[in-house]
This record gives sequence, C-alpha cells and structure tokens, in this order.
Amino acid sequence: MTNANTLLQQAESQCLNRGVRFTPIRRRVLELIANCNGGLKAYDLLDQLSTEHAAARPPTVYRALDFLIEQGLVHRIESQNAYVACVCPEHTHGFQLLICRQCGYVEELHLDKITAELTALADKQGFKVQRQTIELQGLCAECQAA
Repeated sequence: MTNANTLLQQAESQCLNRGVRFTPIRRRVLELIANCNGGLKAYDLLDQLSTEHAAARPPTVYRALDFLIEQGLVHRIESQNAYVACVCPEHTHGFQLLICRQCGYVEELHLDKITAELTALADKQGFKVQRQTIELQGLCAECQAA
C-alpha cells in the first residue's frame, strides 16, 4: 500500500506537469482520503474540513473531488458513494476495486486485460464506453480469519 505522503508528492508533481492548480483544499481532501483504509463519503470529508476551514461547504468538497477524479488521483466507489485514493496516479488506466463488506477496506487492482476485453466487447456492440466501474465486494483476508 502506498503511503499518503508519497501519494501527495506524486499528486503535486503530476499537477505541476499538467499545469493545473493543486490548491491547499484539494491537497487536504486528497490527504484525508489517502489516510483512510476504506472510502470516505463527501460529508465525512466536509465534517473533517469544517473543523480546519470555517468556510468549507459542500460545493467546496465536491469541486475538490471532481478535480481529483479528473486528474486520476481519486476514484469514486459507486456502490458506497464514497472516494478512495488512486494508488498509482501517474498514468491513465482502468481499475477494479476489491471492497470488504465488513471492515470497509478497499484495494485497487489493475487488470488491464479485463478492461480491454470489456471495451472491445462494447465496441463490437457499437457502444462507446465513457466510464467503467468494476467493484468486487466480499470479505478481506483479515475479516475471513476473524
């Protein structure tokens, strides 16, 4: 698992290279998400941010999340309406998420072959994939052992 400091350094470098602003709020939102084993919901982020920034409001958090997703720094967990840090933001890629239903742990996988096969099947049907979300829910090794 990549640590939060490494992810933040990668994010700063990536934003600098792309010429986009990595504002203090965007940085803090990414930091909060990166320090969580599972996904964080927007309102959990807002609760944490509002203790640090009195002006933090829902649009502030959602704008930061939109930016982080657009830059490939964060993924949305569709089934939980939550967000998780991308473990390798330096490149564009398809991804899959393993989500523990008991403890909430989230692990990111990169099975490019699966992404390519699904895209190829969609293309054969004349369907243009704009976003692909694959979430596998179950129990992590620790929860199974408990």
